[in-house]
Amino acid sequence: MLRVVDYSPQQDGRVFFGARVEIENEQGEQLSFRIVGPDEIYGRKDYISIDSPMARALLKKAVDDEVLVSTPTGNKLWFINHISYTAVPAER
Repeated sequence: MLRVVDYSPQQDGRVFFGARVEIENEQGEQLSFRIVGPDEIYGRKDYISIDSPMARALLKKAVDDEVLVSTPTGNKLWFINHISYTAVPAER
């Protein structure tokens, strides 16, 4: 069942479903992705599932927050650089 989740102004400044998030680790590696439903990630390298460990760790966090993400190789520390909810054009 498909469920559309509309943006709400209360989301500003925090990570929720639909957010485009830019993060960076201590080594300077940067990632940018959008948090979406698990059925939306296929074929998109810039989308992650809301159910992923990364997305779960980021939820409700704000810019400049540190986020500890559990991975198979241990915990990894990331810093939130930017959060937005602007529409992103679909890939063709």
